[in-house]
This record gives sequence, C-alpha cells and structure tokens, in this order.
Amino acid sequence: MHNPGELVPVVDGQMNILTLGTGNKTIIFLSGGLTSSPILDFKTLYFYLQNNFKIVVIEKFGYGFSSDSNSSRKIDTMLQQTRYLLAAKQIQPPYILAPHSMSGLEALRWIQEYPDEVEGLIGLDMANYEAYDILKINLFGFKLSRLMVKIKFTKLFPKMIDSDAVKFGNLSNVEKNAFNKMFYKNFTSTAVLNEVITVKENAEKVKTVSLNQIPLLVFSSNGIGTGIKPTTWLTIQKRISELSDVSKLVAFDCPHYVHNHKALEIADEIKKVFGNYND
Repeated sequence: MHNPGELVPVVDGQMNILTLGTGNKTIIFLSGGLTSSPILDFKTLYFYLQNNFKIVVIEKFGYGFSSDSNSSRKIDTMLQQTRYLLAAKQIQPPYILAPHSMSGLEALRWIQEYPDEVEGLIGLDMANYEAYDILKINLFGFKLSRLMVKIKFTKLFPKMIDSDAVKFGNLSNVEKNAFNKMFYKNFTSTAVLNEVITVKENAEKVKTVSLNQIPLLVFSSNGIGTGIKPTTWLTIQKRISELSDVSKLVAFDCPHYVHNHKALEIADEIKKVFGNYND
C-alpha cells in the first residue's frame, strides 16, 4: 500500500504525518499505545471531519509508516519530536488535540508546557496519570508476546491481530492488509518497547494538571480493552472531564477504540462543540 502521508526526517529516523481536509481549525490526532497504523486507525473518524477541519495524524517512531528509533521515549522528547514535525510542515498552532488512550499523557503535557498552542482537547477514551497508576504493566508478558510475533506464531491465528479498525472501520481490503502487515513491523519495534517501559514515568509528569478554560470533549468507552475495570474506567473518564471548566462527557457502551465503533456520533459531537463549517 502506498503511504498516504509524508515521511519527514526527525532525529535518527523519519516520522510520518498525514494532512488533509479544509477549515480554519486544526485537529491533531495522537494514537494510543501499540496502535499499528494510526493513519488507518483514525480514518473512519476523520472521514466525517475532513470537510470541516484541517486533519493531521501523527505517527510516532515505531508506529505506522514511520521508522523505528532508539531515541528516548520520555514524554518531553516525544512531545518535542511531534512539535518539530508540525513546524517542519508549517502547521501552525493553535491546535485541537485528539489523543486516544496512552497519548492522552502527551496531550496533557502539551497543555502543561505550551498552553497557548492548544485551543481544545478531544479525549478519545484517553488515559491520564490515574489510569497508569492503576494499570499493571506485565513487561515479561509483553516481551513474550513480541517473541510470538517475531517467530510468526500469530500467523497461525490471523484473527488474533485484527484491530477494531479492521473489523469495524471503513477500511478497504488493501488498507486492512496493510494494517495487519504493519502489526508485524511495529509491535516488535524498539521504540514501542521503550515506550511501554517508560509509560509510568511519563504518567508521573502529568500527575497534577488543570485545563482551566480550554474546551474539553471526553468520549468514554465501557472500559473493555483498557485492562481496567469498567466502573473504574468510567470514573477515570469523569475525572478527566473535570480538568476543564468547559467540558462535556459522552459515554458509549462500546470497547476502547471508540473512534472505530462510534465514528459518526463522535464526529457530530465534535462539530457541535468545535463547529467549523464551510457550508
């Protein structure tokens, strides 16, 4: 499959970025941990938004079409690499950040460090410090899973690696095949391993954060797929919604990749809150 984005030299490799759509407001999509192809994962959602907003999807090192990297996976390093990428493409702030899951940490750090660059936050079942304080990281189990992927054991059970984007999104057959191929490329990357190792340290950086008057739209799943009890997960999402004085929480009875299960509903809510129409 042809890369729909553009590879840009960053540090010791190349990071991939997709830009499309029209509008005066820019939504920056930041993927959750271990998402093989962010550009394809978010496609079902940005399909409904590209006529109203400028869409940007960032693929960090070890994700999607980006190269692997030995560079630090500390949150401030990843944030600076993302901002460098945007500057290289002359995509100017302010931005509406749309993080899924683990990248919620990076979005909160962004607001802490550069509040003038952020005009809104869309939490796609995003995580915060509390989520990683609760979640137990089984590093041995993760490394064992990586080994199973490296020796191609999972190819005996192809349905094991099907993502929600593949099963429920609007991807073509070519895109579905590309998504699954990138699973084998990226799940075993050095960057992804180091990100998992560093995530609890990264979460500490955003233990205390306030969004004040930054508009916040939180979409919550039922907790399935997060590794955290459903009732606890919803409580976490409610607390995230309380970080801003201008917020709205929308809860769905669906798994963690909410943007693949409820794309149309999410897009409609985004248009209502951040309304940027070209009609």
